[in-house]
Amino acid sequence: MLTNLYAATTRGLSARWAPIPLRLIVGYGFLEHGQAKLGRGVGAFAQILQALGMPFPDLLAWGAVLVEMIGGVAILLGAFVAFASVPMAIVLLVAIFTVHLPNGFSSIKLQSVDGGGAHFGQPGYETDLLYLAGLATLVLGGAGRWSVDDLIEQRSTAARKLFGRFRHNRP
Repeated sequence: MLTNLYAATTRGLSARWAPIPLRLIVGYGFLEHGQAKLGRGVGAFAQILQALGMPFPDLLAWGAVLVEMIGGVAILLGAFVAFASVPMAIVLLVAIFTVHLPNGFSSIKLQSVDGGGAHFGQPGYETDLLYLAGLATLVLGGAGRWSVDDLIEQRSTAARKLFGRFRHNRP
């Protein structure tokens, strides 16, 4: 009996707190990728998109940067996670099918090690799948504690309870 109570309590506790490290790494990862594109210049990223044969490379470059930056912040804060995840998933899927798929699954392809350090080949789609899994987990399981989504849910529940009392107390 005590074992079941302990398991149920810790499972419930971890379910509420578990999304926090996932939000931190997924949000930061997207933010960092967007920042890297800004740092090198969005025009340089647009040239890469053009070389890949993407239509409207300038528009898509800015779109990707904005999705990564705004989406990264939204995931970090746990704000509108389900809504923010859609364009983020699209960016990941485009990256998988236009860049990473021909390189196979593995994101780490050690080719050699010399005095200059380790040298790696082109990454596969592994990391993109991990990000997609992280987004899916946050959408399905919720953003967890210390999130804007949780705060909105708490206030919404409190408002429903309050208005429910008024509705039932009418003559």
